[in-house]
Amino acid sequence: MQYLLLIYDQESEWDKLSEAQKGKMYQDYGEFTQSITKSGHYIGGHQLHPVAQATTVRVRDGKKLITDGPFAETKEQLAGYYMVEAKDLDDAVAIASRIPSARFGSIEVRPIVSRDGPRP
Repeated sequence: MQYLLLIYDQESEWDKLSEAQKGKMYQDYGEFTQSITKSGHYIGGHQLHPVAQATTVRVRDGKKLITDGPFAETKEQLAGYYMVEAKDLDDAVAIASRIPSARFGSIEVRPIVSRDGPRP
């Protein structure tokens, strides 16, 4: 079963880290990604640019509304994601708990809906 592991961090805390601390975090992420690639769990993943670079799109009454930045102010921002193959939720949670940002942020584990047949 496929799961999306959504990584939430506080961007303000990341900005406070020294270059050495950021380098260590990137190293930890590299090692984590390499380990789940070797184990066959890794499908994909990426770090995201800061939320200030986001664009939010809504359509209301047929009109497109575009807003720079996020829709709502939140304590934690979506920082990145991994898509993994896991045998079940327990396996996905075990993988998520190894993501370096789980030490100070949060990881949301969401199962992917699988639909048989051709996609529209």
